[in-house]
Amino acid sequence: MSVLTLKLAGPLQAWGASARFARRTTESAPTKSGVIGMLAAAKGIARGDDQALAALSSLRFAVRVDQPGTRLRDFHTAHHPVTGKSMPLSERFYLADAVFVAAVEGDHTLITELHDAVRHPVYPPYLGRRSCPPAHPVALAVRTTALEQALAEEAWQAARWYQKLHHGKPIVSLTVLREARTDEPHSDLQRDQPVSFAPEHRRHDLRGVVTTAVDIPTPWAAKRPGPTHDPFAALTEDSA
Repeated sequence: MSVLTLKLAGPLQAWGASARFARRTTESAPTKSGVIGMLAAAKGIARGDDQALAALSSLRFAVRVDQPGTRLRDFHTAHHPVTGKSMPLSERFYLADAVFVAAVEGDHTLITELHDAVRHPVYPPYLGRRSCPPAHPVALAVRTTALEQALAEEAWQAARWYQKLHHGKPIVSLTVLREARTDEPHSDLQRDQPVSFAPEHRRHDLRGVVTTAVDIPTPWAAKRPGPTHDPFAALTEDSA
């Protein structure tokens, strides 16, 4: 088994697990459906090709929250290009200034193919919605290790300004949302297991999700602490 890690960072992201009429919400972290959809687009898989999608959907998925971002609310309006009639006002939610490390685990050949695809995509990647392009190259690395270990080894990807908020701390604890193994009890269920992306019958199944945490070294972990100074040392009995 091998693992492909991806950096998902941009000014805006939107990972919707459900949409009700004109209200489009977003989850607090990337969904499996959204990330698998991005990988399928990178490989040039057609939306109605459920057989090709099944190979990607079988990959085990996890995401690490490196920088949670903030939730943003926006309103969209549009006019019909032919009639000029106003379309219904839609309410949309985004994540602003968020950074995640997503990972998929599976057969080494497929993982390396996906790594090549995201570096040379057939269709450009976006972070949940077409209006949310990534700010950096998506591909990070291919690791021949378990999913959990890959996320423990990947360096902290948060923006420098966000890392400075943790100045002086040798480690940072990051939340990990990973897909439960078949024989593992899970704490939550999420309907984002993609079955079909065909426009006429999009379908998603439930999957188990386990929430854990991982400690990642910060840029200050390798720095040696400076010499300590005790202003009262000269007043101790030994120095008298």
